[in-house]
Amino acid sequence: MFRILIAILLVFVPMVSSSQNDAFFNERWKMVELQLKNRGINNELVLAAFRQVPRHEFVIPQYAKFAYADSPLPIDEGQTISQPYIVAYMTEVLNLNRSDRVLEVGTGSGYQAAILAQLCDSVFTIELFEELSKSAKKVFRKLEYNNIYCKVGDGYLGWPEKAPFDAILVSCSPSHVPEPLQEQLAEGGRMIIPVGAGNIQKLVLLQKRNGKIRKKDVLPVRFVPMLDEDGAKY
Repeated sequence: MFRILIAILLVFVPMVSSSQNDAFFNERWKMVELQLKNRGINNELVLAAFRQVPRHEFVIPQYAKFAYADSPLPIDEGQTISQPYIVAYMTEVLNLNRSDRVLEVGTGSGYQAAILAQLCDSVFTIELFEELSKSAKKVFRKLEYNNIYCKVGDGYLGWPEKAPFDAILVSCSPSHVPEPLQEQLAEGGRMIIPVGAGNIQKLVLLQKRNGKIRKKDVLPVRFVPMLDEDGAKY
């Protein structure tokens, strides 16, 4: 009985200690249990990343109380921070390794990049809107993410100077999979991208094997469109 009591205390003491320094600590744990694990996200490293990264730091201050809700939230420039489950699903399906170099297209709030940074060697993230990129970089510095590299530019073109990438995650929807991104995918690499010109797109998983790209539709989703520097949709 005594050993059982000690084990229970060891489980709960870290939670109490951490929650004293983070008002949203319990909200993150509930998000992981109810929104992620209950929907089939089971990679323990991914779940640990979601428990660790403070999502409330990446939302507009007036929406902080909704940061761990089961829904997307608006951010500046008419963009959004995706629903936690979608962020988790796209992350898990990439099957990341600690040594991976990852390209993210669409920095947005920076939350997805922060999750990726917990799981891989380095994240190279591109954002079309300069103010969003600046805002995300401020949060990265505050939270001491030193393995995230930011660029302002057209995500359709990727980041050829830093290629090839072991994984690519795209968080805005073009009407087709950009050829430059396929070319920047390393042998054995994976890409997850929403594709479609309508209100509802399909999430597509690509894998490069022996120089050839294999595609698989995995989930219906809804993302903001991928834009060029003139604001036109791809």
